[in-house]
Amino acid sequence: MADWIDTQLTTKLSPRPVTETVTRLTGILAAKGMKVFAVIDQRAEAQGAGLELRATTLVIFGNPAAGTPVMDAAPLSALDLPLKVLIWDDRGQTKVSYISPGALAERYGLSPDLAARLAGVDPLTDALVAP
Repeated sequence: MADWIDTQLTTKLSPRPVTETVTRLTGILAAKGMKVFAVIDQRAEAQGAGLELRATTLVIFGNPAAGTPVMDAAPLSALDLPLKVLIWDDRGQTKVSYISPGALAERYGLSPDLAARLAGVDPLTDALVAP
C-alpha cells in the first residue's frame, strides 16, 4: 500500500483548517468556471451513523469539456472522473490529497493531449494551499 500511496497520490499541506480549505477550494473552482458535482462531508455522514471520524471532506469537480474526451477515449477513466480532492485532518495538519494526473494518464494509457486535460489539478491545488 505504501508504494501505491507514494507513486499514485499527491498530498499537499494546507495552512488552513479543513472547513476553510474546502471553502477556499470551492471558491477557486467557481472562479475558474469549473463544475462542483458534490461536496461530501464524510465526518458528518459518519456522525449520522453514530461513528467518529476526523474532519474529512471529499470534493468532486471537473470540467465536462475537458473530461469528456478523456472518458470517450478511455471509458474506464469514468471510474476516476470527475476529479476528486480529499481534504482531511491528520493530527491537526490539514492535508489535500488526490490521485496524481500522471498516475491517471498511465492507468488509462492516455495520449499527452488527453493527459494534459487532467494536469490542471496540480496548479489548482498549489493555489489552494498557498498562504
